[in-house]
Amino acid sequence: MSILVTGAAGFIGFHLVNRLVAKGYHVVGIDNLNDYYDVNLKRDRLKMVENNSQFEFFHIDVADRDKIYQLFADKAITTVIHLAAQAGVRYSLTAPHSYVHSNLVGFIEILEACKHHKVQHLIYASSSSVYGANTMSPFSTKDSVDHPLSLYAATKKANELMAHTYSHLYHLPTTGLRFFTVYGPWGRPDMAYYSFTRDIIEGNTIKVFNNGDMSRDFTYIDDIVEGIIRLLDHPPTVNPNWDRETPDPGSSFAPYRIYNIGNHHPVKLLDFIQLLERLIGKKAKIELAPMQPGDVKETYADITNLQNDTGYAPATNIETGLAHFVDWYKGYH
Repeated sequence: MSILVTGAAGFIGFHLVNRLVAKGYHVVGIDNLNDYYDVNLKRDRLKMVENNSQFEFFHIDVADRDKIYQLFADKAITTVIHLAAQAGVRYSLTAPHSYVHSNLVGFIEILEACKHHKVQHLIYASSSSVYGANTMSPFSTKDSVDHPLSLYAATKKANELMAHTYSHLYHLPTTGLRFFTVYGPWGRPDMAYYSFTRDIIEGNTIKVFNNGDMSRDFTYIDDIVEGIIRLLDHPPTVNPNWDRETPDPGSSFAPYRIYNIGNHHPVKLLDFIQLLERLIGKKAKIELAPMQPGDVKETYADITNLQNDTGYAPATNIETGLAHFVDWYKGYH
């Protein structure tokens, strides 16, 4: 099996590549190494895997049609794990065109390449942000996700719709994963857990939105990677019980599936900050602020379908996972 991982220098991509090569898979990784956050961090991730003979890296943007098509022709890709995207809810308020370029144009190029080269399974990153204005808790793939609160969320919802079209028209098995607040070593500096850690250590004030009345379903990176690995050998098939009169948004008459992948245990933001303070050994300077545009108050993943289909069970609690992150942060920085 030759697996393509897009966004291989990213947080999830890097950890996934490490796990795949350790399991003996041949992995082709691509990344455009953009400067949304520190490029040196991305390069340092790559240094951890670049000497492994099971891994090949190419500096390619997913929206570069010619290079993507050539890569598929040269490398006989059988499975694609598409993680490359312009991330971030708040950044989408100020740089919308980068989301269209990476998340829409880039995704159609991946879909077209998968179609032409008869890829056996496309696994792609969606996001918990697609739940938008939903208030039902926990979030279920059976819920409607038609009211996004950010352009980022809208592009991820669009990815799910685009994937379904290709699953239907071309019988391409596609699995979408709605990630819930992934954290851990080698993480993204734009994420709150990373910036809070930096600012507490440096004595800077941290801004806490919605006056701290927020919670997140923090999911440790190893649990995310385990879920992806379990899905490799579970390409979706048609759901014979799918009912057009009462349609289940998470499955289809086509080989298409959507899963939540989270910890199924939301943590209150102020409790999270107190835990960080204990692990760092320093009190945080906190400024309470109103809710930011595009944010949601709570995320909480219903992971029943993923558990039933793959046996997935998150194994890392927030105390253990955050301790691993803080130790890594101190060692790296």
